Amino acid sequence: MVPYQTLDVAGPVDILSSCSRPYLEVMERDGQVSKVTAAAGLDIEFYYVGSEMKPVQHTGNLQALPTTTCDACPPLDYLLIGGPSPGYQLLECFESFIRRRSQEVKAIFTTCTGALLLAQTGLLDGRNATVNHVLLPQARALYPKVNWNDSQQWVTDGCFWTASGACAGMDMFAHWRHPRTAFDYPNSVKPEASLLL
Repeated sequence: MVPYQTLDVAGPVDILSSCSRPYLEVMERDGQVSKVTAAAGLDIEFYYVGSEMKPVQHTGNLQALPTTTCDACPPLDYLLIGGPSPGYQLLECFESFIRRRSQEVKAIFTTCTGALLLAQTGLLDGRNATVNHVLLPQARALYPKVNWNDSQQWVTDGCFWTASGACAGMDMFAHWRHPRTAFDYPNSVKPEASLLL
């Protein structure tokens, strides 16, 4: 894990975990969603990848423990890169991890300045992407081979999904999730259930 802004990862993870089969099965047992909705949940497992198994300090004084390392991480379907401070430089182990995993994953997602980290690997060269719009001049100067977009909150180019900020990242993941689940989450909750969605 890089020392990212907490919401860059916590928001998307919460959206995905709220659509996961285990979460929806609990809601079904509590009478909040139907059995059909629970069965349509995503089969998902989260890994938090570190350079080593030591706590990483994120914003808001949140410390998180990796669940695996770059060397020991099992195969992945998706990779999310949260945004650290704009000047953060990737450790070599993360740079090679991202490059290696880009060959196997279905998609790589970034939120906010996470796109700057992905740009450091060269994987965004020649591609359309976005980053926190305040940082677009810096992004264009540092990574001129990337086609930086200043008109969209998130941009998709092939397997790369980049969001301009934490909240845009949550919107991006909600958009990504919709065709992958066989239910319309807000309309699948029983009317009598009081939930904060």
